Amino acid sequence: MFVSDEQAHVAIDLDRWQRLALAVLADEGVEGECELSVMFIDEATITDLNGRFMGSAGPTDVLSFPIDGDGDPPGRWPDAGGPGPDRTDDIEDELPLLLGDVVICPIVADRNAPTHAGSFDDEIALLVVHGILHLLGMDHADDPGRRSMQARERELLAAHHGPLAADPWAALERDAGSDEH
Repeated sequence: MFVSDEQAHVAIDLDRWQRLALAVLADEGVEGECELSVMFIDEATITDLNGRFMGSAGPTDVLSFPIDGDGDPPGRWPDAGGPGPDRTDDIEDELPLLLGDVVICPIVADRNAPTHAGSFDDEIALLVVHGILHLLGMDHADDPGRRSMQARERELLAAHHGPLAADPWAALERDAGSDEH
């Protein structure tokens, strides 16, 4: 796991957020080695990423970039000519699980915190959990997926972060309810 702070606007406790990420992975059943990066980036960078990869203008608080598809087969890339004499058939069991990247913009999180999770630390904790759940295949594009993801976020935050200063899901619940009428 790789955690980095690539911005200078807000102080980030990298060890704290790495511990949270590792606890989430363990609770989600991720065993053995895995490749996951959690990067804290500046507003200009997340604005660029949001535009290029999500087609959305302006900054956002978190983006997840899963590593799509299966890895290259064991062997001699690029010809994949077989595992060679020093490889075993179970080489894939030895390879790390490739999850992807979670990028978080602390300055946007800081702006959102008062009307969302309540405090900066609670907002960052929520974004770490939310981003990792996306990498593990959860989504909130439809109502059942949203309810499932929010429930899991609540469970993981309660277990590894503690109570949030505010309820970040309340506004989403109100918005979802108003769409049904």
